[in-house]
Amino acid sequence: MVDLTTSYLGLSLKNPLVASASPLSKKVETARQLEQDGAAAIVMYSLFEEQIIQDSLKLHRDLTRGTESYAEALHYLPDYGTYSIGPEAYLSHLSKVKQAVSIPVIGSLNGVSTGGWVEYAKKIEQVGVDALELNLYELATDPDMTSQQLENRHIALLHDIRAAIHIPIAVKLSPFYTALPNFARHLVEAGADGLVLFNRFYQPDFDLEELEVTPNLVLSNSHELRLPLRWIAILYGRIQADFALTSGVHAAMEVLKALMAGASVAMLASELLKYGTGRISDILVDLQTWMEDHEYASVTQMKGSMSQQSVADPSAFERANYIKVLNSY
Repeated sequence: MVDLTTSYLGLSLKNPLVASASPLSKKVETARQLEQDGAAAIVMYSLFEEQIIQDSLKLHRDLTRGTESYAEALHYLPDYGTYSIGPEAYLSHLSKVKQAVSIPVIGSLNGVSTGGWVEYAKKIEQVGVDALELNLYELATDPDMTSQQLENRHIALLHDIRAAIHIPIAVKLSPFYTALPNFARHLVEAGADGLVLFNRFYQPDFDLEELEVTPNLVLSNSHELRLPLRWIAILYGRIQADFALTSGVHAAMEVLKALMAGASVAMLASELLKYGTGRISDILVDLQTWMEDHEYASVTQMKGSMSQQSVADPSAFERANYIKVLNSY
């Protein structure tokens, strides 16, 4: 019998399939279905920094409304009756999901600055989640900001959150760093237990009739697997952290490649959004069948077997691969 168990962020998982942050976790019923269909863990949809800032400003505005009128105005409270802000609703839903399923639940914060972030990381921990995924989603547009300044800001945020909470932390990165291995090492030194590669930067589109910049969500495809696959294979064994591969996971073949590169888990969302949570059980069946046919006894046995440190030609992951790819056409 094939052993599909794996370890991620110190958590023992029944298999390597994790539902990544997506709208799938916005309903308790869907979270239950993810567990029933075989997901080993669930990453909650993200609480965004902008939500915290917006609601904090709203609260400040309500508390200070009318303070120039007369002395009694200092005793005003927000006139909403039951005051409920977005982040608090997120925490409430997170608690409900955690109580509804028995598999690990990982909270998700999406932001780049310290301050109230740290406080909400503590609140997420208090809900009882098993780990926290910190999503560093920032596009540097200021010509005066250097790559070092950007990295230092991200490291400072992680350092502050690590000092405030005790649960494991995974950092979800974009691929847009000048020297990714060095930055990854500094993140681990600052307290990251795992790295999630990679965040998909959703690109805006142009509406030529309205002359507006418009959001346009495009779900991932299998070709997107190659970027995180390459970097996990390079980092595995060099950076002492668990790796999660996300973007481009749609079938058992992608899961197998992720594991062989060195990932502990493969995260998927687009495939489930398109075809339903039942795809998890299908992928698990295909995964087990392939491993049996190729005489793999466990996920642990294959993990990292095709990383840069393990393959016969390590240059295949570096510059030499460029010429080979061109010649292959």
